[in-house]
Amino acid sequence: MEIKQAEFITSMASYGQFAGRGLPQIAVAGKSNVGKSSLINKLCNRNKLARTSATPGKTRLINVFLLNRVFHLIDLPGYGFAKVDKQEKARWGKMMQDYFEQAEELRHVFCLVDIRHEPTEDDKNMNLFLRQMGIPFTVIATKADKISRGARQKQLAPICRALLVQPWEVICWSSEDGTGREQLQKLIDDILAGDEGEQEPLPDMASLEEGAPMREA
Repeated sequence: MEIKQAEFITSMASYGQFAGRGLPQIAVAGKSNVGKSSLINKLCNRNKLARTSATPGKTRLINVFLLNRVFHLIDLPGYGFAKVDKQEKARWGKMMQDYFEQAEELRHVFCLVDIRHEPTEDDKNMNLFLRQMGIPFTVIATKADKISRGARQKQLAPICRALLVQPWEVICWSSEDGTGREQLQKLIDDILAGDEGEQEPLPDMASLEEGAPMREA
């Protein structure tokens, strides 16, 4: 699916109602500074749709985007940033758990990991949680442009072992050169095709209520 329309809808400190809720959802999860915002921007061909930050751990809200007016992309708070205190980590963890337990519209999760490093314990815990919840997911190995094409399969081996996936199930991704973009577009098509019937586009978002919360990067 080529993303031709992308709109920021709202940010939420806890999951709840928002304008247009009811469409299928695809969530993006990963540790802080793994490249979630960059992936969203590249996928949507929008440089500043999702705000990137040089400070890891700054995304503390659930950000909601409407893509092509047929599904919502949910940008979940980044996890695993060491400088955040335990209380804040616990709050983020509850925020995400509440989302996964309450989002009946959720169809799939993109689990982002850095291709250059082995998955962290937080990555493994997220993987285990999704499996236990029965939520479909795809591992996306970001920052593929940072290593040579020949080295990618070698780098994927420990990722696959840690997250119990096969190499052909992982999408190598680069927000710099577009590696993996077509694969991700096709995956989105396949995910949405799994929903019964065709999704009706929402009306123009100009009709959204004024005063929607501002997003936090």
